[in-house]
Amino acid sequence: MNGATLTQLPIVFIGIGLMGRPMALRLLQAGYPVRVWNRTAAKAQSLHPAGAEPFASVAEAVRGAGIVISMLEAGDAVDEVIAAALPALAPRTLWIDMSSTAHAEALVFHANLVRHGCRFVDAPVSGGVAGAEAGTLAIMAGGAMDDFTEAMPVLTAMGRATLVGPAGSGQVAKLCNQLIVGATLGIVAEALLLAQAAGADPHAVRDAIRGGFAESRILELHGQRMLDRNFMPGGQVKSQLKDLRNVLAAAADAGLVLPVAALVTESFQSIAADHPHADHAAALLALEKKNPGQRLGAGPDRCP
Repeated sequence: MNGATLTQLPIVFIGIGLMGRPMALRLLQAGYPVRVWNRTAAKAQSLHPAGAEPFASVAEAVRGAGIVISMLEAGDAVDEVIAAALPALAPRTLWIDMSSTAHAEALVFHANLVRHGCRFVDAPVSGGVAGAEAGTLAIMAGGAMDDFTEAMPVLTAMGRATLVGPAGSGQVAKLCNQLIVGATLGIVAEALLLAQAAGADPHAVRDAIRGGFAESRILELHGQRMLDRNFMPGGQVKSQLKDLRNVLAAAADAGLVLPVAALVTESFQSIAADHPHADHAAALLALEKKNPGQRLGAGPDRCP
């Protein structure tokens, strides 16, 4: 790369969506030269006032870049973008995929890029839009130690990065994260609905159990969302369902049966058609659907 270090060369950010936009802004605020591309060009163009350089095509955007970061909806979109970029990628370009994909998909991306003389780290994130805006995302990385070390300054601008194993391992860690998140959302919804149905004040019950063994960020943040019936999106039902399906696929590949994961997946599936873009705190809506006549609180639903 003509003697320049990765962080001196342009960084390309692909996918200026709910999460990608604040992540790209964090890189700009850290002083990195950032090129942006999005399928909807207006979203990429919207970052121009912040200092980003929008491009009309993926191939144009990645030419001469040191690092390419993708933050896309699903594995098929990542695969499509990598295919479009490959002819224009310089040797040893480091591709960091921060999307949530299937483990098997990440392994294919790694193989395709290595075959073309490039490098790959899968680095999905947790922390939602708030974490992306604050630069406090939990970043779970899979790849070679040398590649991870080179990427660390860039990743640190967006959150706290941990190398969890070879390529593909970041997606495994994200699936573990999403399994815990999805199951905990369901249990918090059950606890609050039970409190109300049995005659207690669910607000007071939530306050009473915080600080004990049941305390969690889910109880703190999404428990309040459920009480407020605020389902405006941070994480989305459709994304949670996609991740849970990937959990079950990874479990099948590993020869495991995960009964709780299967039940949680079924629960989110029950509301996916009606509320695909709702926050995943809509686990409460799935529970209420199974309990006709029971509804937490009296306020109106806030849904996208």
